[in-house]
Amino acid sequence: MSPESYMMSLGYSAKDHQGAVKAPIFQTSTFAFHTAEEGKAFFEIAYGLREKREGEELGMIYSRVDNPNMHMLEQRLAVWDNAEAGAFFSSGMAAITTTVFTFVRPGDLFVYASPVYGGTDHFFNHVLPQFGIKVVKFFPGETEIEILKRIETEAPGMKPAMIYIETPGNPINSLIDLEMVRDMADGFTSFERECLMVVDNTFLGPVFQHPMKFGADLVVYSATKFIGGHSDVIAGACVGSSALIGQIKAMRTFFGSQIDPNSAWLLMRSLETLKIRMEQQSRSAVEIAQYLLSHNMVSELHYLGFLEKGSDQERIYQKQCEAPGSMIAFNIKGGEKEAFAFLNNLELFKLAVSLGSTESLAEHPATMTHVDVAPEDRDRLGISPNLIRLSIGLENPGDLILKIEKALEKAEETYLNNQKLEHSF
Repeated sequence: MSPESYMMSLGYSAKDHQGAVKAPIFQTSTFAFHTAEEGKAFFEIAYGLREKREGEELGMIYSRVDNPNMHMLEQRLAVWDNAEAGAFFSSGMAAITTTVFTFVRPGDLFVYASPVYGGTDHFFNHVLPQFGIKVVKFFPGETEIEILKRIETEAPGMKPAMIYIETPGNPINSLIDLEMVRDMADGFTSFERECLMVVDNTFLGPVFQHPMKFGADLVVYSATKFIGGHSDVIAGACVGSSALIGQIKAMRTFFGSQIDPNSAWLLMRSLETLKIRMEQQSRSAVEIAQYLLSHNMVSELHYLGFLEKGSDQERIYQKQCEAPGSMIAFNIKGGEKEAFAFLNNLELFKLAVSLGSTESLAEHPATMTHVDVAPEDRDRLGISPNLIRLSIGLENPGDLILKIEKALEKAEETYLNNQKLEHSF
């Protein structure tokens, strides 16, 4: 069956719960054992003191380790990426930090592709070095040879324990070739140590891009975004092989970064409508991007549906993406004043960070989500004072375009007034 068909019932039997169509919320911190011997066995397996015997099933111990709601949710998300297993966390950053610290140790080399979400950027560049982890970044458009040369120059003789990429990259929809990164990771893998490839798939996944098809070992999500989709829950997730996810879950147990039962229940609700929400949002985004593309106040559009024909970015898109999604970034003529004039006069959209929800959102990356990114990186990546990011929701696209048009008129007034002032001097 298709993934969306599994979202209604995978891991749950109504007949075992008095016929309740929806799974109840298992709002419990601990679980009773049938016998002391059973409790002993569960703990031996949970702490890795021995392997499960043939036919032996591990029951619940404590909601920090596992919970029925979390268990069902992890099974259902894994279906979307055709993964063996999944793990859910209390936030997207909890998913990222727990995953990285599971496999990267002090003295290791960690390589990532920029741009990434601002919080991720801060963790990589300001937190990991405090633990003695060497960090090297590369950029969209660099070839494999250029990236390998960069690694050798900045970390001579070192092999990365992990290569982490976010594609499309937040906020400008930059794409990284997944197969190229897989080749690099294979080149760094030895008999002694595997180099893991981790992909943040938040912008397009899990419906419009499936990184494991192209060699990703692990795929992470801010489940707050499209997976949650209603701006009412904070969560993160990771999917991959049972072996790797098992190691991550062990680290999660001691970090205490697991998702709570109520949030897990809300996300199971959201997974039921994930595909239809993302498909409608993507259709609306195409209309809005088309309008922006023709407007005289828009100097540059960053949208996967209108990439330059024949470009490297378009080649990557055609290979690994199944739809352009609903994230749009664009540069408005002028600078921060014009961008703020647009945002301050934009109705129907909420002026807020986050993305992927039912309501449309607008934000200013340079001073909001990516304010902590190094200025030289912001300049190189095009995260400029006149860049605006839109997340398209489920409102009527015609209504959204009318509101954008009015806001652009206000921004144009600001732009023309600034031009007059400059010419008067």
